[in-house]
Amino acid sequence: MEGRMVEDLSIIGGLIGMQFVYAGNAVLLSYLMSLGLNSLTIVIFCSFATFLVLLPFASYYERSIWPKKFRFKLFIQILLLSFGGVTLFQSLILKGINLTSPALGTAMPNIAPGLIFIIAWTLRLEKVDLSCTYSKAKIIGTLLCVFGALTMSLMSSISISAPNKETTFQLSSPPPDVLLDKHKIIGCLYLLAAVFIFSSSIILQAFTLGDFPAPMSLCAITSLFGAFMTATAQLLQDHELKTSWPFLSVGEVIAYSLLAGSVSGICLSFHCWALKKRGPVLVSMFSPIGTLCSVILSYFTLGDTITIGSFAGMILMFSGLYFVLWAKGKEGYATKHDLECEFDAERPLLT
Repeated sequence: MEGRMVEDLSIIGGLIGMQFVYAGNAVLLSYLMSLGLNSLTIVIFCSFATFLVLLPFASYYERSIWPKKFRFKLFIQILLLSFGGVTLFQSLILKGINLTSPALGTAMPNIAPGLIFIIAWTLRLEKVDLSCTYSKAKIIGTLLCVFGALTMSLMSSISISAPNKETTFQLSSPPPDVLLDKHKIIGCLYLLAAVFIFSSSIILQAFTLGDFPAPMSLCAITSLFGAFMTATAQLLQDHELKTSWPFLSVGEVIAYSLLAGSVSGICLSFHCWALKKRGPVLVSMFSPIGTLCSVILSYFTLGDTITIGSFAGMILMFSGLYFVLWAKGKEGYATKHDLECEFDAERPLLT
């Protein structure tokens, strides 16, 4: 009993600590990009560093379960995961954070469970029965997630101009103009696109792990391929491969990248361990903490503020997230004698 309590405290403390790390990372990257750091350069160095950090552990712990035959189908799946989950997702999320704020960047991925549910339902990978309580809860939660994300995006893009001082002596002054920030709208679209790609990658990853049941090794390989794909994209876009930053030397870039890769590898390993021990519902419940930390850190370090409308959108999105997680958790604990709807509790797709 005591060992179980220590394990629970370790998992909860670690998950909370991970959210602080993610929030600090988002704020730091936002600051670095504001100084002129290219988002593709970040993806290249950090992805390659993640590969270097994970490779020894993957070789030691998962070498025995590597597939003996590397089929063409598996190779295509890994390429798609590398391009979507590394190059596209990370590049878009960084561009979105740069144009909006770290708070929005950490909040938007919380709609991923709802999007995964929609994609899986569309592809007939998820069974939905409208007479089932849990299916209804997942549908309602998904709608809340999407509506909250749209509300948060719209409200964060609205700015109100103050009335002209010359009109203060008039009996009635004209109403203030409501303006839409074009850059923030584009940034929100980047974030939404990134989360959609991430959700699609999760579904593809579920199939890939069936043929390659080594998650740490798969992450290392996709990080390596993703780094090369991102470098190729930068060459095509900028006609040069930027290996230095305006305010850092190459050695400092490598050192910071290795540090980021180490932190990322540790967080990923702990995340996988927590998933194995307690399941995805408990792990996902702590994600709003990262958004709250980002809001606080952004306010004190970058001077960013969040509007009441954006905060309301976050509340809606988090409510939808917990609806989906609650329904999925109830499905996981249901038994054959008290099922309200048909489902497969062992399905790894949404877990």
